[in-house]
Amino acid sequence: MINIKDTLISSDLLESKFCCDLESCKGACCVKGTSGAPLNDEEIEILPKIINRIKPFLRKECVEIIEKVGTHVIDEENEAVTPLNNGLECVYVVFEGVIAKCGIEKAYLDGCIHFRKPVSCHLYPIRIRKYNQFIAVNYDRWDICDPARVYGEKIDLSLYDFVKDALIRRFDKDWYKNLKIAAKQILKKDS
Repeated sequence: MINIKDTLISSDLLESKFCCDLESCKGACCVKGTSGAPLNDEEIEILPKIINRIKPFLRKECVEIIEKVGTHVIDEENEAVTPLNNGLECVYVVFEGVIAKCGIEKAYLDGCIHFRKPVSCHLYPIRIRKYNQFIAVNYDRWDICDPARVYGEKIDLSLYDFVKDALIRRFDKDWYKNLKIAAKQILKKDS
């Protein structure tokens, strides 16, 4: 573990290679699991304000679910998350052929909104958990991401570089700069 400001970062985040391979995984992280994507307080406020601009990008049955339950729900762990479509994929998922993508992000890329997508999705496979004294930054290893690890090794892309924009979005540029310095020091020791 390394410490930057009020965060504790798992060293495997620094040592791992990773790059999403949507052709192999088909966007499974948006489809599998028992709960929707975690949402922070700001996102809980933003989504209802922009949902009407996102709806045209979503599937009809998912719009109906959002209209019934809202833009977020509370899961079994008492956390705010995106709703699921009949216990399956996130209601914000759209499919391009067989590949799951984010309808929120599609609206963002189309210039309809200024919110890219929930930061938890942008960060994945990094997971953030707040505690009283610190924020834990961990690498969530899930077998559906095996192709991303293989591809990351093949192109020699560090996990923390893969999620660079999301880490800067969640923390800031100085935090990320310190992470890169720590990674170089740790990897230098290991070699």
